[in-house]
Amino acid sequence: MGNFNTAYNLTMKAEGGYANNPNDKGGETYKGIARKKNPQWKGWTIIDTLRKTKGFPAILESNKALQTLKLDFYKSEFWDKLHLDEINNQAVTNEMFDTSVNMGQAIAAGFLQRALNTANRNGLYYPDLEVDSKISSGGATIKAMNKHPRPEVIYKILNSLQGMRYINIAEQNKSQEEFINGWFDQRIASLDLPDLNSNIA
Repeated sequence: MGNFNTAYNLTMKAEGGYANNPNDKGGETYKGIARKKNPQWKGWTIIDTLRKTKGFPAILESNKALQTLKLDFYKSEFWDKLHLDEINNQAVTNEMFDTSVNMGQAIAAGFLQRALNTANRNGLYYPDLEVDSKISSGGATIKAMNKHPRPEVIYKILNSLQGMRYINIAEQNKSQEEFINGWFDQRIASLDLPDLNSNIA
């Protein structure tokens, strides 16, 4: 069973704090929660209230209500929707969670399905999956992941797909090159756990 807190704490190291970079397609963002994509998130009410307070945005980190809303949001919108607690390898759940936060749940789910299909030795481990970018509780994607004898290979493929998407984004839009070093330093290298082959006890 994947551990949410482990994955959450790793991803939070990469998310930084409050940002409103005009070159960031997500626009105003707090800890990876983009206002354009999540305008109804209740945390924005707190942020707007504190915006004119001395010490903003550093004071956001000490607001307990905001931190609780942030954690609950990540748990419900990313971890739970991908059913990551049903995956037995922590490194894979860490990677899936981080990718879903940064790129969206559908992309993360599609990456996992593609990784499982290319690493199943032509159906030796399990039949090819439909790449529908959806993961259901107890479904074929989760069963295949937990059945795969070398989860460290799946982890590496997931990282590779994530990295290639970053490269494609930067190549297609030069304004995004300013983020490429951070993406690879914080979201690829920092999630490389020492024991990728260990399943959760």
